[in-house]
Formats: sequence, structure tokens, C-alpha cells
Amino acid sequence: MAEYELLLKNGACVTPHGIETADVVVKDGRIAGMGSFDAALADEVIDCSGLHVLPGLIDPHVHARDPGDPSVETLLTATKGAVLGGLCGIFDMPNTVPPLLSVADLDAKRARMPEETWCDVGFYVSAARSNLDALEELEAQANVCAVKLFAGGSRGDLLVEDDASIETALRNGRRRMCFHAEDEYRVRERKALYASGDPHRLHAEWRDVDCAMIGTRRIVGLARKVGRPVHILHVSTAEELEYLSGCRDIATVELLVNHLTQTDEAYDRLGGYAVMNPPIRSERHREAAWTALNSGAVDVIGSDHAPHSREAKEKPWPDTAAGLTGVQTLAPIMLDHVNAGRLPLTRLVDLMSAGPARVYGVPTKGRLAAGFDADFTIVDMKKRRTIDSGWIASPCGWTPFDGHSCTGWPRMTIIRGRTVMRDDELQGAPAGKPVPFLGTGMTR
Repeated sequence: MAEYELLLKNGACVTPHGIETADVVVKDGRIAGMGSFDAALADEVIDCSGLHVLPGLIDPHVHARDPGDPSVETLLTATKGAVLGGLCGIFDMPNTVPPLLSVADLDAKRARMPEETWCDVGFYVSAARSNLDALEELEAQANVCAVKLFAGGSRGDLLVEDDASIETALRNGRRRMCFHAEDEYRVRERKALYASGDPHRLHAEWRDVDCAMIGTRRIVGLARKVGRPVHILHVSTAEELEYLSGCRDIATVELLVNHLTQTDEAYDRLGGYAVMNPPIRSERHREAAWTALNSGAVDVIGSDHAPHSREAKEKPWPDTAAGLTGVQTLAPIMLDHVNAGRLPLTRLVDLMSAGPARVYGVPTKGRLAAGFDADFTIVDMKKRRTIDSGWIASPCGWTPFDGHSCTGWPRMTIIRGRTVMRDDELQGAPAGKPVPFLGTGMTR
């Protein structure tokens, strides 16, 4: 038996120190070393000449809809899409049917993982009016990436929109809490201004800049009052980004690929297939997103993958279901942005690998270095390809990026030293594991 299980040969490795051509060796599912190694030392050798080796990319914002409607999405299909798109891990949102609110709900999901996930998965638990006093216990459960609180954008028990309840949630726990921060009171007030069948582009007018800005200011103010770190999900406005740049002591920031890539012209072109919360906004906000990203004021990028059936997306606005597919297209689109000169490849890795590991506390992922999980996203930065809906693994069968041309494409997805995707073909069987997080039981 050889000394190493896997040797990646001659790849352009994206390390914390820059990009360097090197070999990477793997033993027991972890990176054992980098440098120059004889091929005879490894059971398997993959020639990565002409390719870039990235630490495994992570999508920290995915709605796998499981449990829910399997004709729309499942953990199996969402993670299949993830690895086809070059991702080694996802963090799964809790607003399922029923939602993830208890230890029993977590146990049920973890028990199914080895047979039903292609990549590693972290789980959000949801804050709800029924479990605010249990959040400290829940956030400490193994494999929980964070508590997610819907101050807007949800309904029923999961909607926790008032200051007193949000403060109660913040006081029950210590880890960074994640927020959908739109101001629900303003959203409700403004809905009466619109009627069924109005143009889709009014979605951004209804859930306007003030809906976002008021909500984010409230969350940060409460976080400072309590002394609890928060993570503001899917920040969508120039005003929020300017404000949050002065809140680094208490708040981290997520941007979505949609807000970096699309503008409000998408409503006229895509109709309901451009409707998401917070909305896609004007070019002014997209430019501000790029400015914030390149200034270092953004911590992570996600997809907010939230599939719906075509029937639900084609209802007249404002009854159109809000949410877009994105887990499978996240990496290709961001690689295309790299090739367009909008950000360096090293910054992409910081936002999509090291960033999620840092914000959520994953000690074993996020960089190419000895001792870290042998997770690799291997990409061809010169490969050109057009995204089409027929490639999408989600049963809903559509993408808002159908017809979007990309330069830069994932060629291989390797998780803990095991190749799970190579040139669009899945390898082996699902064998994902729960992601371990600091501040929890950390059991895989």
C-alpha cells in the first residue's frame, strides 16, 4: 500500500499565500502535505496541469427543501447539484415542512445523510416563537452551523419580527446568529399599494431600500445592546453596505451571486423567475456590491438556492413564489466574474471557502494546508460553457441563468480525498458527512 491515497500533480494551487504550482498529497481524508512528490508514493494520481486547485468551495445559504416537496428539491438532488457545480459543502436552511426546530428534527436529518447527500452539509436551526428559550441548547448541537432568524420573509411561527422577541433570541446563545433582516412591518404596510397582475419589476419597489435598511439597522442595534455577533444574510442595497462597513465589531456580511450579477432588467426578461427576497435591484446597488466586495467589507458569497415549481413561479405577481435556484450555478458564475477582472481568484476563495469557515467556525475546511480536509474544487479557468436548464439537477428543472455564458468551469469536485464529480459525471455513491463546527458537539 502506498504512503498516500491521492496525489494531485502540478496544479496551480490557491493557498492563503497566493497561487503556486505544487503537488498536494492526501492521507486519511486530510491534506498531508504540499510540495513535490513522486507519483509512486500514491495509490491514485490526478494530473492537474493547466488547472487550478482551490480549497473546497462552500455555499453557506441553501434551501434544500427537505423535508418538503420532493418534486421541487431534496437533500439528495440539492447536493447532487452542488457537486456538479464544484461545491464541496452546503449549509442547509431550516424553513422546511415541517421546519427544523428541535433536537429530534436534527437527529432525523443527520441519520439520513450518508445515503442522501453527495457533499458535506451543515444545518441551520430556526428561531421560532415556540422555541426562543431553547436556542442556546440547539445552537450547541453537533453539525449546527447557526441559528437563523426570519425577522422578515417568512410567516407563522418562523416569523419573529418584533424587537422584544428578537432580543430574547439574541440572549439565548453565544454563537453568531444569522438574520433575514427585512423589516416586516414596512413590507406588510406597503403590500396594500399593489394588485394582482402588476408588473414583476414592482417587487423591488414594494420591498424597497427602506425595508432592507430599517431591518438591518434594527438587528445591528439589538446585537450591540446584547453583545451578540450577527451575520446579515443577502445584503442587497448600497445603503446597507455603507452602514455595515462601520459595524465590523458586531456584524458580518453575506452577498448573493444574483445581486452581483443581475439588475432589475431581469424582471422584464424573466418575469416570476427573477422574483426573490430581498429583490434584485438597480445597477446602482450592483455597483455598490462590487465596491464593498473588493474593499473587504463582505465576508461570504452564497446562492440563496430556493427552488419552487414552475407553477408557483408563474403565478401573477405579487403571488409569485419568491426564491431562485442557484447552488449549481454559483461557482461557474463567480469564476466568470474572476475572468472578467471583477475580483481575483484568491478573493473568490476567501469569500467561498475561507470566509464560510471563518464566519461559521469550521476548523477543518477553508484552505489548502496540511491537516485540513482534503476538499478540492478543481477548475479550468479557460473552459467556456453556457449554462442551460437541462443541466440543472434540481427536480424543478429551471435556472434564472439559462443561456448565461461563463469562462471558467469546475472540472472536479473532491471531498475528503474522494472524487465525487469529474467532467460532469458523478463518481461512486452519495457519502456526504455532517460538517463539524466550533462551539458544538462537532461530531461528523
